[in-house]
Amino acid sequence: MTIHLHGIPNCDTVKKARDWLDKRGLEYTFHDYKKEGADPVRVSAWLADKGADVVLNRRGTTFRKLTDADRARADSDAVVLMVEQPSLIKRPVVEHGDGLLVGFNQAEWEAVLG
Repeated sequence: MTIHLHGIPNCDTVKKARDWLDKRGLEYTFHDYKKEGADPVRVSAWLADKGADVVLNRRGTTFRKLTDADRARADSDAVVLMVEQPSLIKRPVVEHGDGLLVGFNQAEWEAVLG
């Protein structure tokens, strides 16, 4: 199974996820979307699969710093906002052979990735 982990390397949740994968010897590729950017096609697919309520990080500092106008268009223009500001994407996002995981929930990861 190929695992693609998307996130920001200094994010505590991404660090936990990477540590979890490393301890289990699961190989993965890491995409740092702060440095490499967020692909609009991928972000759109994530939103189609999981929805904005799951993928868009409304709790983070970046979302709170958005203008009222940008917050108002967060649902209709979520892809554009997340590509412009990848910190708006909940972390980590993991694409794997059987689907998509958003965020780090150890029980869910163990059930899906073993």
